Amino acid sequence: MGKASRDKRDIYYRKAKEEGWRARSAFKLLQIDEEFNIFEGVKRVVDLCAAPGSWSQVLSRKLYLPAKLSPDSKDGDLPLIVAIDLQPMAPIEGVIQVQGDITNARTIEVVIRHFDGCKADLVVCDGAPDVTGLHDMDEFVQSQLILAGLTVVTHVLREGGKFIAKIFRGKDTSLLYCQLKLFFPTVTFAKPKSSRNSSIEAFAVCENYSPPEGFIPKDLHHLLEKVGSPSGADDLDCSSGWLEGPNKVYIPFLACGDLGGYDSDRSYPLPKVAEGTYQSLDPVQPPIAPPYKRALEMKKASSQGIRELEKLSLGS
Repeated sequence: MGKASRDKRDIYYRKAKEEGWRARSAFKLLQIDEEFNIFEGVKRVVDLCAAPGSWSQVLSRKLYLPAKLSPDSKDGDLPLIVAIDLQPMAPIEGVIQVQGDITNARTIEVVIRHFDGCKADLVVCDGAPDVTGLHDMDEFVQSQLILAGLTVVTHVLREGGKFIAKIFRGKDTSLLYCQLKLFFPTVTFAKPKSSRNSSIEAFAVCENYSPPEGFIPKDLHHLLEKVGSPSGADDLDCSSGWLEGPNKVYIPFLACGDLGGYDSDRSYPLPKVAEGTYQSLDPVQPPIAPPYKRALEMKKASSQGIRELEKLSLGS
């Protein structure tokens, strides 16, 4: 698909480039904030699985830059934003980058050091695995990523704080909802307008972090497993099956963003320009070290090799 064709078929892709966002996913966080006001009173934020950095850009523009430009601002009072990812990403003003694994305890220690021993007001995670197209598998891997994020939350989020995480809706959504409810009295699954209807993604908006009394972070997984069985017995598999029927869990689900705004599944005509020909913009910031870089290099080398062989065969 050419850039101009994609600009026509994906309005949020085009708008992201026009407004200087690194990815269309920036609009998802903006629309979640429109509905839930997640940035109110926030001074310290952790952005998990941050690359290429569109959510970190939103955090910078909504929190750091307004505070920096305020005439009353002091360096010590500026919001702190820590972005974590295995992959490096280009710098963003006001964002501290930590290249590391969110499942590693040392990564958590680095975050706490940046906050001078204080805890975060907000943790966000737009991470997702490389999807296979097998929805059950993708949902399971995504739920494990969320639980890794929840592990970080239990160490770095202050009581009363908020956690926003991408989810994949599927047959075990009820289990994930109940697990999150152990720690957050208010959990809502939200679907931003910029998220395609054809996508199974949604976002868990978890508010007012309140861990169980006497909770010890190292016991997290044992506690989560108990949610999956009515008796909490150790010999039963963790499953959402018993959350159906008479025990059915009804999950709050909310569409957010201007419902009269752009439809992410609709094609829109390209804007008319004075020159007469629409010129598609390049992405704001291509990945600086994508995990697929080696594969692209191998594909390019292979194509060049094939062309050289064709030239030799034609010349013989």
